Amino acid sequence: MIDIRDPAWQVAFGPRTVLLASPRSFCAGVERAIEVVENLLRLRPPPLYVRKQIVHNTHVVADLRTRGAIFVDELDEVPAGATVVFSAHGVSPAVHAQAAERGLEVIDATCPLVAKVHTEARRFAARGDTVVLIGHAGHEEVEGTLGQAPGNTVLVQDVADVAHLDVPDPARVSYLTQTTLAVGETTEIIEALRRRYPALRSAASDDICYATTNRQDALSAITAEADLVLVVGSANSSNSVRLVELAHQHGTPAHLIDDAGGLRPHWLAETRCVAVTAGASAPQQLVDDVLDALRLLGPVTVAERESTRETVRFSLPVPARLS
Repeated sequence: MIDIRDPAWQVAFGPRTVLLASPRSFCAGVERAIEVVENLLRLRPPPLYVRKQIVHNTHVVADLRTRGAIFVDELDEVPAGATVVFSAHGVSPAVHAQAAERGLEVIDATCPLVAKVHTEARRFAARGDTVVLIGHAGHEEVEGTLGQAPGNTVLVQDVADVAHLDVPDPARVSYLTQTTLAVGETTEIIEALRRRYPALRSAASDDICYATTNRQDALSAITAEADLVLVVGSANSSNSVRLVELAHQHGTPAHLIDDAGGLRPHWLAETRCVAVTAGASAPQQLVDDVLDALRLLGPVTVAERESTRETVRFSLPVPARLS
């Protein structure tokens, strides 16, 4: 938190306006995944294991850990017969098979929109297509999707990758995307794929999820008015990183911060209008903390700019329902 006694912060004092992007913070898939773990901690005797971070936010994971959740990287860290939750990012069939071999009770918190992409990958591969997955190598969601049909799926990360593709039948190519990508960049890659493979096929609806698109649209609407953009989110949150990149594309300085402790005085020097948003896995409380920190530096006028209202809700897996 800001220590106003520290002389370094003197350059940041002054009144400012905060443009608060809306929608921001939790999406329905994140809310569902967190609620799965919270409810199971209430319903089941410990221990409760969670494979990987349930969502990509350090504060959420730390909070659930204090309540008793045990986070592991791999299933061999989970005792045979125990209960394990799969994260919102989804897993491959191979991970499900490993869990079955170990006799683990699996509660799957995969976001339904990620599960939709998994279904599409299997369907496209089953009809004989090469499935081109647009996404970031190493991301958990991408690893899970690649694993749905590993013999038929190839990963493309940028337009340059398209030129190096080698597929068995150029007339039988489909594409899917990671759900948390930048809309503009993804469109460029899809256009490059269509130029190379005119018969390219896709799903009936976009794979980039509504929440990612909405947060990008909301920030785009206010970035030009701001001297600085602050994005609340963790460094491993793909949709949060994309928001920072989006602000840069608009020519506005932007920084990703986990919380108010990430603020730096030189960012705020001579800034009188700050746009604030949060990635889909960042709690609203962290945004409130940032606003409180800014108020320590002078009067703050908050103007919330709502571009759309989200009403999506996802039902919980049966074992995680309280009633």
